[in-house]
Amino acid sequence: MNNFIFQNTTKTYFGKGCVREYLACLVRNSQVVMLAYGGGSIKKNGVYDEAVRILNEAGKTVVEFPGIMPNPTYAKVLEGAALAKERGVEMILGVGGGSVMDCCKAISMAAVYPGDIWEDFWSKPGIVDFSPLPLGVIVTVAGTGSEMNGGAVITNEEKKIKTGRDYPACNPRFALMDPSYTMTVPRRQMVSGGFDTLSHMMETYFSGPDTENVSDDMAEALMRGVIRDLRAAVRDPGDYTARSNLMWEAAMAENRIIKLGKRCDFQCHLMEHQLGAYINCNHGEGLAVLQPVYYRHICGESPGKFARFAVRVWGIPGEGKTEEGLAKAGVEALAAFIKELGLPSTLRELGLTDENILKEIAGSCSLSSGSYKKMTHEEILDIFRECF
Repeated sequence: MNNFIFQNTTKTYFGKGCVREYLACLVRNSQVVMLAYGGGSIKKNGVYDEAVRILNEAGKTVVEFPGIMPNPTYAKVLEGAALAKERGVEMILGVGGGSVMDCCKAISMAAVYPGDIWEDFWSKPGIVDFSPLPLGVIVTVAGTGSEMNGGAVITNEEKKIKTGRDYPACNPRFALMDPSYTMTVPRRQMVSGGFDTLSHMMETYFSGPDTENVSDDMAEALMRGVIRDLRAAVRDPGDYTARSNLMWEAAMAENRIIKLGKRCDFQCHLMEHQLGAYINCNHGEGLAVLQPVYYRHICGESPGKFARFAVRVWGIPGEGKTEEGLAKAGVEALAAFIKELGLPSTLRELGLTDENILKEIAGSCSLSSGSYKKMTHEEILDIFRECF
């Protein structure tokens, strides 16, 4: 394995009733709490009422910041930061899925930083030598794993750039994870979130080193788990075991554990981010369209790893097959799983109607240094066209 340093500062409280049991004591040192959330679903499923009741009973001043959208924008970040400054917010409590958590991380920086956080921290990597506002999260959607890292993906609508950075200083102080909160998530959102989790694991797994290592061993087990648990949750949306597994698998995919000693790829994420910047598509669905086509392009560069994926993750027998044949079989098993889940497989299904814009989107994509194959903007354009 490659050298690494590991630390994760997020304290996680997992299981039924964890919000009722722990939230009050977790906010005890902050008087003014910003309650940030998305489109209002938490008001329908009771999560909002529970959080507000606990905060009110603890004597906190609650500053509400609703309306955080999927693919959160830099404008929304600045709006939240202005409100936090105006009301003297001492802690942010993000309630929702990855978009809410990502937006809150950026707000936690922008509320205290005197400069332009986009220019200094998102358009290029920066050094966070200040303390962002403390952040805690209540997770209501499993998928991104944003609850246990400092990563935040933000869209600058003006520049048509969607990009993510991971700053450990932005790690939530705590994450409250009650799987029962995910039970009311619509099937489409549950499935796309689960596929995002699987995608995070594959982006890490399909990168060097490829010698036997602990991180890959864990990733294989986790990928098998996501496949099993997504199938179970589709069969029975009320399956608590499947839902709780999916929630923890999402966190394990992105709490840096399986990334230790790995280069990581994430080229497919970089491509999907730019699609999202232009057409505002669902993130997990965008990955489902791109991932099989991307892997068909790169599996020949490391057929041994893709063959291992076929055997160890999908259970494809290796007898009588060449390494290259197994590698391709593993990619096609992934494509078949995407269809089984009812996820889209073309860009048209994501709402992209103008094929001519693909060249502009491809040209705006960043290139990953972790890919098995050195990608070019021309090949990315080829992938987009094959997906169209």
